[in-house]
Amino acid sequence: MGDNSFDVIVVGLGGMGSAAAYHLARRGVRVLGLEKFTPAHDRGSSHGGSRIIRQSYFEDPAYVPLLIRAYELWEELAQSTQLEVYRLTGGLFVGPPDCLTVSGSLRASQEWSLPHELLDAAEIARRFPTFTPAPGDVALYEAKAGFARPEMTVQAHLDLAARAGATLRFGEEVLQWADAGAGVTVQTRTGTYTAGQLVICPGAWAPQLLTELGIPINIERQVLYWLDPAGGTRPFEQHPIFINENALGQQIYGFPAIDGPAGGVKVAFFRKGQVCTPENIDRTVHDHEVEEMHQRVTELLPALSGAPVHTATCMYSNTPDEHFVIARHPGHANVTVACGFSGHGFKFVPVVGEITADLAIDGTTSHPIGLFDPHRLVTT
Repeated sequence: MGDNSFDVIVVGLGGMGSAAAYHLARRGVRVLGLEKFTPAHDRGSSHGGSRIIRQSYFEDPAYVPLLIRAYELWEELAQSTQLEVYRLTGGLFVGPPDCLTVSGSLRASQEWSLPHELLDAAEIARRFPTFTPAPGDVALYEAKAGFARPEMTVQAHLDLAARAGATLRFGEEVLQWADAGAGVTVQTRTGTYTAGQLVICPGAWAPQLLTELGIPINIERQVLYWLDPAGGTRPFEQHPIFINENALGQQIYGFPAIDGPAGGVKVAFFRKGQVCTPENIDRTVHDHEVEEMHQRVTELLPALSGAPVHTATCMYSNTPDEHFVIARHPGHANVTVACGFSGHGFKFVPVVGEITADLAIDGTTSHPIGLFDPHRLVTT
């Protein structure tokens, strides 16, 4: 093979692509990874210091087997790198008993016999005094919930991929790709590469790179806030992650104070943003947005009334049903796609890497991914 020929090319080296490159390279195939930006960048969806991990999955119990495997791979990644890529803090999923956040988490926990506790409002406030739940609220508490560190995880997978022999090129945007039947070609401004298989992990660039897939993926701007707690961060340092749904169905989520006394407490609305593109996203966080966050989060956590010490934006890539797309491309046997992670994908990064490696090398996977078949969404 020439210098521009590989077994598998991975396009996009964010959360999913970095894991794909690693899982492919560790199996001994010759891998090229192409990334438009720098390693572990903050232009897409795999940044912001923390991402919730949990197994009592209110979105659909079908995710739970993948989460059980993801947890095994999170631990394997932590052991192989000696980095704290994830931490279990416990998780509190709070709201009216019939809301999705609570009822869906309970359904998944019961269906898969996951350890959990149900707490009423008084017990929530007694055990977690930073919280002031509404009188009728309940919570499902999951001891195995916690958070992952996205930038650290991406960099760890990139380092392991390189160590296993992958060629990784940054600052090299993919202009176009083609499936020639016997293999694929990928063109950048630097050159043209060929491979037997292509794995596309495009994040918010899915509409551009996967146009012919015929899947409507909606890119949405999201805002992250790190608020300075009244009285300091100490009560939030040993603190569960949380997701709270109010009577209107509006979800917020947050984390412990993990960045020291000056780092604040990270909170955000879940899936409340404006449609955008990676090119036109408004990276400025506005005063009215901070005020709206304060109003909502202090209903549950009164101490989070302080000014933001930091804000940031990121992008969700939403499918119409908010489930992922992970499959061989319906029109191209040499192409695997992993996209549309809809704001809840990062906890799956290690197992998506494993799945995409399976699909690229073997054409199939033993993991249950029927929920992610793109045929359910094709409109053209």
